[in-house]
This record gives sequence, C-alpha cells and structure tokens, in this order.
Amino acid sequence: MVRPLRYSDGMNNFDPARMLAFDLETTGTNPRTCRIVTSALVRLADGAKDSRIMLADPGVEIPKAASDVHGITTEKARAEGRPHDEVLAKTIAGLRQAWADGLAVVAYNATYDLTVLLSQDPSFTIDGLVVDPFVLDQHYDQFRKGKRTLTDVSQHYKVRLDAAHDATEDALAAARIAWMMARKYPEMTQLSAEKLMELQAVTYYERRKSLQEYLAGLGKDVSDMTFGWPTDA
Repeated sequence: MVRPLRYSDGMNNFDPARMLAFDLETTGTNPRTCRIVTSALVRLADGAKDSRIMLADPGVEIPKAASDVHGITTEKARAEGRPHDEVLAKTIAGLRQAWADGLAVVAYNATYDLTVLLSQDPSFTIDGLVVDPFVLDQHYDQFRKGKRTLTDVSQHYKVRLDAAHDATEDALAAARIAWMMARKYPEMTQLSAEKLMELQAVTYYERRKSLQEYLAGLGKDVSDMTFGWPTDA
C-alpha cells in the first residue's frame, strides 16, 4: 500500500544549508518486519552540526547476517541500548521537529528507513520535504553504468564515507552527496518542495517498474514488488 503524504503548509524548497541527515541500521532487510538497532539524526543547519545517535535494544535477536553488516550484536544492544519504542519515538520526534523548523530530511534510499518507522508506528506521517540522493541520482544521471550503493555513489560524487553501514557515517555521506548534487543540478533547489517530492516519487516508480519488467522477463517472481516513495508500507 502506498501511504498518502501529508505536507505541511508552505513547505520550503530544498536548501542544502539546512538539512537533517537520517539513517537507520536494523535487524534485517525487510522494512515491514525489521526493528531499529541504531538511529542517527544529524542536524546540519546554519553552519552548525548537532548529532543525536541512539542505540536500541530491538527486543529480538539480531541475526548474524545483520550484525556482520553494522557490527552491533544482540549482546551489545541488550547491554547498552535504550528500549526500542523509546528510540522509535525519539527518532520520529526528531524528524517532525526538523520538518517543523523548515529543514529537509535527507536519507539515502529513504523508502527503506521511512517504511521501517511507519511499519513500527502507523501514526507516522511525512510532514515535510524528503531528499533522497539515491533516487535523485537515478533521475539526473540515469544512463550512468555501475552500482548505486551509497559507497559507489559517494565515490562518484567524491564525498567521504568513513565507515559504511555506520548509521552516522551513512547519514553524513547522504548529506554530502545531496549538497554536491545541488551544486551540480541547481534545479534541485529551484523546484518547489512539492515538485521535488513528485519528481522523486515518479522516478522511483518508473525505475521499480522497469526492474519488475526485467525480472519478470527472467522468470522471477515479482508479485511482492512495491512502488511507493518515500514510504511503501
């Protein structure tokens, strides 16, 4: 199901000097069922940086496959993490405050992270601008060959990614890419926020549709593919 968006009145155009970089690390790859392990909210506004990094005890075992990616074990999360629902609530509150303050929330492959929040809290809404460098890179440079992982796209735009799959570093890398893209593609800041959101939603849908057709042609099961952006839960 594609959840309708609720925009705040007078949503600001994208200003790369006023961003909240956001990333989650989780217990798995399915955003509808996984739980938060780490949450990073890095506020980059008016020349200042303010970071809120939270480790959660997800209340379930963290599979080894997930721990191998982000480095957080079940034992560490249980010993040092805050209750999952507290981290979830504070993450959503941080996003809402950023939108209320006129900041854009920047997240790489935002559909995943925002769907995690919506799946855990159905009252969560998108109240302001979301900027997703993963989708925008596909729109502005659609014929470039190669992978579009955060690592690869960071290298393409020549920005730092100090430790992939660390929530803070991933969030900062996404913000750096967004900043570089805004310089390269000034349309990003000239479009109204509503038009920029629409552009990302359409781009995401078209890319997913193309992938669906390709996989179907290979005989793959594509019945569970989804098409909504920035959430699809």
